[in-house]
Amino acid sequence: MRHFGHISPAARKGLFHREPAEFDAGSPAGMLSAALGATLYSPATRPRLADDIIKQAGRGVVSMVLCLEDSIDDSEVTAAEENLVRQFADLAARGVEVPLLFIRVREPEQITDLVNRLGSSAGLLSGFVLPKFTEERGVPFMEALTKAETARSQRLFAMPVLESPELLHLESRGATLQGIARTVDRYRDRVLALRLGVTDFCSAYGLRRAPDMTAYDVQLVAAVIADVVNVLGRADGTGFTITGPVWEYFRLQERMFKPQLRRSPFLEGRAEELRTELIEHDLDGLLREIELDRANGLLGKTCIHPSHVAPVHALSVVSHEEFSDAQDILRPERGGGGVMRSAYTNKMNEVKPHRAWAERTLRRAEVFGVAKEDVGFVDLLAAGLAE
Repeated sequence: MRHFGHISPAARKGLFHREPAEFDAGSPAGMLSAALGATLYSPATRPRLADDIIKQAGRGVVSMVLCLEDSIDDSEVTAAEENLVRQFADLAARGVEVPLLFIRVREPEQITDLVNRLGSSAGLLSGFVLPKFTEERGVPFMEALTKAETARSQRLFAMPVLESPELLHLESRGATLQGIARTVDRYRDRVLALRLGVTDFCSAYGLRRAPDMTAYDVQLVAAVIADVVNVLGRADGTGFTITGPVWEYFRLQERMFKPQLRRSPFLEGRAEELRTELIEHDLDGLLREIELDRANGLLGKTCIHPSHVAPVHALSVVSHEEFSDAQDILRPERGGGGVMRSAYTNKMNEVKPHRAWAERTLRRAEVFGVAKEDVGFVDLLAAGLAE
């Protein structure tokens, strides 16, 4: 699979200076963690889940979470597990390419039980999403994952969700973060990415952000994100990929503030229609949040609606300018440092301070591609939506 693999080769050639690389469930962990993109969540109770997975793969989704936790009622868990077993068997029988598939469980025991019940169709499974992850809760989850992996002789990844009240509350945040850091470092080879449960953070204080606001406008949430990245997202080799929080909105709401989406990128051709559609569906706030995610050290995003996938992926493509800067910074002959004017002559590139940024940019460029010099977000979004 590859990002933008659902559009025609000719369309990709017209958009990309360097096309996104191909990858699969067996690719190196570092590549997969950068490639997750818009991870689409779906309740495990959906009766046509196998069809849904294939449909979304055809629309450009490369990672999905099948949820047995908050998205379903407590009384539905048993039926949802049985449905997962049936749907995985259906997918295996069809022999089609599927996205990276993860199951969000409630308790550690579900990991070993489900892997056993899935049988040979567990080969389609990339791993598990682990809710309300702390050191105390996380160790049993990771032990169960290791046991299941050994039993199947199959690589299985964990994606812990950081969403517990202990992480939000100021008096316990530091100790909780240190405990999480110890746990994920101990199981580093099994941890693909860390996910942020911002809805749970807001719940602890009875908050809910409006579609006009991003997670970063809610100061309690912004403070936690900053501390999580500070401890767990460092660029010195100790950090992990941390994904952006969910965007909850996908239909028209009454707007209190003016649209945040600038007109200038949308002035050519039918792009103005696309701008209007994005605003009407409250996706202008999503676009701003995606930009703030990356500015704050996050990569990829939890999504609960298919309409969110294309914007996340379009904004994840590396621009030609970013790529040019990153390449200049990482040239071997500049290993000693120094400063230079960018090839676009609009900024300073300082080799040592910008090196970690450049390395992350090239990692993103590998999986999301590099846009041609005259190709922007609107072109990428329109192409992603057109197929």
